[in-house]
Formats: sequence, structure tokens, C-alpha cells
Amino acid sequence: MIEIHDVFGVGLGPFNLGLAALLDGANRDEDADVDAVFLEQDEAFAWHEGMLIEGTTLEVPFLADLVTMADPTNPHSYLNYVRERDRIYEFYFYETFQIPRREYDDYLRWVAERLDSCRFSRRVERVEWIEGDDAEADADGDGYYVVTARNLETDEKLTYRARNLALGVGSQPHVPENLRGHPDEDVFHTAGYRSRRERCLAADSITVVGSGQSAAEVFQDLLAHQPEGDYRLDWLTRSDGFFPMEYSKLGLQHFTPEYDQYVYDLPQEVKDDLIPNQDLLYRGVDPETSAEIYDLLYRRSIGDRDPDVGLFAMTEVRDIEPVGDAYALDCHQWQAEESFVHESEIVILGTGYQRPTPDFLDPIEGAINWDEQGRFGVTEDHRLDIDVAGDVFLQNAELHTHGVGVPDLGLGCYRNTKFVNRLVGREVYPEDDDTVYLDFSVEEFVERRPDSRRTERETESAPTPTQDD
Repeated sequence: MIEIHDVFGVGLGPFNLGLAALLDGANRDEDADVDAVFLEQDEAFAWHEGMLIEGTTLEVPFLADLVTMADPTNPHSYLNYVRERDRIYEFYFYETFQIPRREYDDYLRWVAERLDSCRFSRRVERVEWIEGDDAEADADGDGYYVVTARNLETDEKLTYRARNLALGVGSQPHVPENLRGHPDEDVFHTAGYRSRRERCLAADSITVVGSGQSAAEVFQDLLAHQPEGDYRLDWLTRSDGFFPMEYSKLGLQHFTPEYDQYVYDLPQEVKDDLIPNQDLLYRGVDPETSAEIYDLLYRRSIGDRDPDVGLFAMTEVRDIEPVGDAYALDCHQWQAEESFVHESEIVILGTGYQRPTPDFLDPIEGAINWDEQGRFGVTEDHRLDIDVAGDVFLQNAELHTHGVGVPDLGLGCYRNTKFVNRLVGREVYPEDDDTVYLDFSVEEFVERRPDSRRTERETESAPTPTQDD
């Protein structure tokens, strides 16, 4: 008899791993019994290995692990991990919510090793949908997905069938086309920093490009080791400055189910204007990292010493050309409209990540509903808008529809709660909907206050009020 799984997961990052962990917890209830399998092409679980720099910490509290926000009693929680690792008292006296990034990676590996549903060294190559009338051994008659994969250890072709998919293939390091084509040991993305770190420490000059958290952590690490390496260190960004990420308690309320829903309900053209202008909610530098960099620079400059460091904002690197044993960076300060050439032996690019549509979806491309810009159409509960009976659960592929909270580890559990409940057919885990002190929509604000009321939408544009109005 042909086996048909309830859900098939493609990719194993924290989000799909969290779904696997919550499903495992749900299956403790004999009424659930969701048959799931998750494939990952890497030979073992790995989470941003190139950025596991000593001393770096997770940017969200440990409570944003794979399961706790939905099910604190789940055996795959971070607290159970430190208990099982015999570190519960050490963690108790550590007295901080932000845990070391290397330990978070170890926690994820620990969970992956405990779950029978997770398989590694399997690369998905093709996904197609078989309609119910044509589906062999399909008792429900709704049809199923056929997933073709390859065992990378044996080169064996594998075939799986599942009624639903969970798409968690992750993002890829992005290097702008004009900065490509150079030796990887000299010009590379921050995602590859850890394996090239020794090469950097032996260089005469290093330039970091970009102003996000990854660039800041690489710069901080290089700055800390600069006295031993005796290299020139520069940091360039085209952003307005090296600004901190928003991390106030009220600001963080944008990473909640309420704001997720508010953004989804906005017209798409409003979202397309809004989201790119919220950089500092998720793309800035952690305030502690920023403070540590400044403090180190201050200490290095005592006694009129020169730390041999340069930080320069509002500067775009337009091109990179080899010059002897180094590289010439064609730089443009866009505000003053001035250009200059900067030379560096090593160039490290903190130029972000991109999320291309996987080629293995080509067979079902015609069934997917795309928006006007060629992006996934997405349902309110984070599923792919597709014209077949089987669900496709999206993991961090819906920033354009649900806003800045989509990539946040703290909301992964909330999203997976919806997926689990839909797969089981009832509420296994609570779906939180009243979690913040802020109101984001007019409807929410007005309905809580009997002396307030909604008015008709204004047809003429009014001037934007100022703080004094």
C-alpha cells in the first residue's frame, strides 16, 4: 500500500523544526496522530554556522524557542534542553534572557536528533500535485503532493506522498551582481565569516560593508582582535548611519500576533510602502553590540592613540576591482555626491539575504496565485494561496503580506500553532489574540472604549498632523 503522509516539510531551519517539535508534542494526544516527515539537504542540522562567533547572543529571549510560547510543557523546550544537558543551575545563575548563539544552535541540534520525523542529506528536486480522481490509494479522494527527492549520500531517488506541505527552505546570502566575481577567500558574505576568520586575522587591511547586525558582529570581532593582527579596519554602509535596532518594550509589540494581523489587513500597496521603511525594527544593530563597539574604540584611543579604524556611512560600494594583492572599492557618498576609491585586502559583505522561489515548485507553478509583483499570494493564516486541495504552509516567505514579524523567531511558534491546529482539525494549542497593550487598528481601539466611534472614511486627503496639532 502506498504511504501518504499528512504533511511533508521541505527544509529544516528553526521554523520547520519548530513545527516538527510541536507536532511531536501534539501526537502525545492519541486523537492527534499527525504523520509528518521533514527533509533537509544538509548532512546535519546547521543554523547560520558562519555567524556563530564567540560571544554573540540570540537577539530574542530564550522563551522564543521552538515550542514554549505554545506549549511550555513540551519536552523539546529550551529549559528541558538545559535540564537534559545538566546545565539547569548554571543557566539559573547566568541570569539573562538572551542566550549565547552557539548554545541556541546546540539546542536546535539537540531537538533535531530527538525527532524521528527529521531526515538529513535529502534534497527535494520536484513537487507536483495529483488530483483525487488520478490519485492511487487515496481514500479521501482529495489528491496529494508527490515529492521527488534524492539521498545525497547514496544518490538514490526517493519518492514521498503527502496531503500537505510545509515550505521552510530558508534564505540565501545575497551579493549584488556588481560585487561578484572575486576569490571567495578575499571577497565574501558575512555568512561565510567564521570559516575565513583566520585568513582575515592575517590580512593587512579589512573592510566590512553593510550596517545590519551581522556586519556589526563581524566588525566587533575583528575590532577585538585588531591588536594581535595589526590590520587596518574599516566599516562602510550606504545607510544613513550605524543606527541601533529598535528594542524598546513598546517597540517590540510590533512582533506580535496583533500586528501580524493588522499588516495583513492593509491594502497591498500600503504594505509595499510600509515594510521597506521599517528597517530599524529588524535590520539595525543590537544596542548592546553598538555600545560594545563604541566602548572598545574609546578604550583603544586613550592617550591620543589611533585605533586605525574607520567608520563611514551614506556610502555605496558601486564596484570592486583587483589591484595587486588588494581590491579597489569604487565608493560613492550619496548625500554629498562625492566619489572616492578605497583599497582593502579583504572585503566582507553584509549585504543581506534573498529568498528566490525554489525550482522544485515549477510543476505546480500554474496552480499558485501570484500577486502583481510575482510574489506568493498568501492567506490570512500564512498558507500559500493555491488552487489545489492540499495546504502549503509558509515559513518566513510572507514578509510582503504579514510584515516585519515574519522572520522573527518569537513569532515562529505562533505561526506553527495555526498549522498544527489545522492539521489536527481542532485547537491543540491556544491561538493567542490579545497579547499587547498597543492597539494597531481603529476597530480594536474604538471597540474597547464606549465613548469612541468610527466615522466614515475620508474621501479627501488631509494634511498629516504634527505633534502640536
